[in-house]
Amino acid sequence: MLTLRSHFSSRIAALPQFVSDGLRLAYESAGEGLPVLCIHGFASSGKVNWIDTGWVETLTGAGYRAITLDNRGHGNSDKPYDPERYYPHDMANDAVALLDHLGIERAAILGYSMGARISAFLAFEHEERVACAIFGGMGMNLINGLSDGNDIISGLRAPSLAELIHPTARQFRIFADHTGADREALAACMETSRQPMARADVRRISVPVLVAVGEADEMAGSPEPLAELLPQGEAFVIPKRDHMRATGDKAFKTAALQFLGKTFA
Repeated sequence: MLTLRSHFSSRIAALPQFVSDGLRLAYESAGEGLPVLCIHGFASSGKVNWIDTGWVETLTGAGYRAITLDNRGHGNSDKPYDPERYYPHDMANDAVALLDHLGIERAAILGYSMGARISAFLAFEHEERVACAIFGGMGMNLINGLSDGNDIISGLRAPSLAELIHPTARQFRIFADHTGADREALAACMETSRQPMARADVRRISVPVLVAVGEADEMAGSPEPLAELLPQGEAFVIPKRDHMRATGDKAFKTAALQFLGKTFA
């Protein structure tokens, strides 16, 4: 039987929600202008990934409408414990359901890490809804997959942090504990959300895409080869940043705004 958990604070209770695939998912919207849908990474949330890092302020300050979504299993959205509920295809459909809920026909998509993988499936399967996309923290491992996934799952389910030696597992366990995430839901998510995208499907993503990866990012894979596979892809290396520290980087934001300015009008 499917188990769902939702955790609400006073702020959460005020967040708007919509229903997708039988799940209640939370979102926020700020600003006016052309819509940019922001899809966060694994173990994060709309607030942690996009509000706390200044992205929403940056986008709204540039005249865009910034829409943040809490993916299923994360933040203030429902958290199924069934791994079959977390394929990128399903979470891409959640993004479409949010656009439908808001009456938005077409948006720019900004995704980071797992959110970039979801964005890729969204751009491939629902091209008519995507004006352009930014794949942050996701290079060739969109195709190659994530080699540390099983270690991350073990780390999330370990009785304590003290038992963990694997550096990536420790990073995500610390991050999950810091944000008060539901670790069992995250473990279920990691099992299937890391599904690779076929190289042939990447070649069929026809919208403009910016692939932005930190210079010291060892999780994402190289951005340049992925950008070369994309019909309208371009690469940007975020200087001196690893996977965790690239999210709110100023150079990343500048490159993203420049990209949006020339592809989304």
